[in-house]
Amino acid sequence: MVRSRAFRTLENAMRRLGFFRVAGVDEVGRGCLAGPVVAAAVILDPARHIPGLCDSKALAAVNRERLHDAIVARALGWAVASADPAEIDLLNIHRASLTAMRRAVLALHPLPDLVLVDAFRIPELHIPQRGVVHGDSRCAAIAAASIMAKVVRDREMATLHVQDPRYGFDRHKGYATADHLAAVSRFGYSAVHRRSFRPPSLFDRME
Repeated sequence: MVRSRAFRTLENAMRRLGFFRVAGVDEVGRGCLAGPVVAAAVILDPARHIPGLCDSKALAAVNRERLHDAIVARALGWAVASADPAEIDLLNIHRASLTAMRRAVLALHPLPDLVLVDAFRIPELHIPQRGVVHGDSRCAAIAAASIMAKVVRDREMATLHVQDPRYGFDRHKGYATADHLAAVSRFGYSAVHRRSFRPPSLFDRME
């Protein structure tokens, strides 16, 4: 994947309009068969630049970890929230992702003046907001949120692997890789699998 650095242009424009605490929001784990969907909200400090912010998917794991620590140390505020597999099955993945993002925003203290969201708008959020298409690759605050969410979720999946190593969560992080599907075919779904996620290839294996 070509790495494209995210810029602070949009945040700076919003600050000039009077929105000082501008939060970027993103989530990870929408397409997984197992584990939570995790969202993060980050308010960057305009006086403390963090070089190298970009879409978390374009970064090696070691660079995500380094940037995660820099965000924790330099951001004005950050928060992480999630929706677990049972909630995903109850709500559907889209609504669960929006719920996790709303929780992350509302966990910020103090609350932001404006929220920039990757692609979507968050319902029932009574704070000014704007959806930004491809925000995780264009907007520094959203890129920071994507990195935070990815690192936190990867750590959670590593913990789930220690608790139940049959599925290889430390390798594929819950995505529908061939070895993950083979493990589900052999062992069935675990307590952390999403029952509502059943790809056709999995039906073929289990019939």
